[in-house]
Amino acid sequence: MSKSENFFIYGRNPVEETLQNRPDEVDKIFVKNNIKPSTYQNINELAQENDVPLVKVPGAKIYNLVGKVNDQGFVAQLSAAKYTNFFDWVETLVLSENPAVLLLHGIEDPHNFGAILRSAAAAGIEAVIIPMQNQAPVNATVFKTSAGTAGRIPIIRVHDLNQAFKDLKAIGFTIVGLDGEAKETLWETDLDQPIVFLIGSEGEGIHAENLKRCDKVLNIPMTNNVESLNASVSAALISYEWMRQKKQ
Repeated sequence: MSKSENFFIYGRNPVEETLQNRPDEVDKIFVKNNIKPSTYQNINELAQENDVPLVKVPGAKIYNLVGKVNDQGFVAQLSAAKYTNFFDWVETLVLSENPAVLLLHGIEDPHNFGAILRSAAAAGIEAVIIPMQNQAPVNATVFKTSAGTAGRIPIIRVHDLNQAFKDLKAIGFTIVGLDGEAKETLWETDLDQPIVFLIGSEGEGIHAENLKRCDKVLNIPMTNNVESLNASVSAALISYEWMRQKKQ
């Protein structure tokens, strides 16, 4: 796995989720000193079980660490955000199980990125692939918005999006893009196959050249003259339609 910069996550639930699922990545826990220990007993026990130092500090220290956010008095210092190597991930794939992957392009809003990770994890998406450029990295805001699920699904960061298209197709994935002008709808298409869903940017959607690289282009039916949906909403809809078809 490769690493990015050190960072802090904040909020009671994200801190607890990280201690439960990835305690080896937590260097230290900071708790605001006016919070009663009885209200965070589970966090305290998890920290002790995993030899993670828990320090009670003034509110000013919390502010200095994460700024003006809804920290709820809990901050965890993580050693690094971890990304999964593409080829290491490929070795774990079982194509016969028809996995689905989200390939993001241009998701620069960390709140949208976090929301996409949350719905992807809930729907059983195999992995989320992101480019190095024009893409929000995994940071405290992404982790907070994902409600801690950022650690439950492989996040793969690639240098070359075009090469990722080629590699995924060579492995056996079908690449599907979303476009409001597409004739075929999401509901009419067989998604129960090894599949990659390309999710475009919040403003521009999927670039024309990337749509041409897709094996299929689908639309999400909408009424009342609504032209498009938020990227995270689109990702959730297509992920859950894939899960629905897979379970049938």
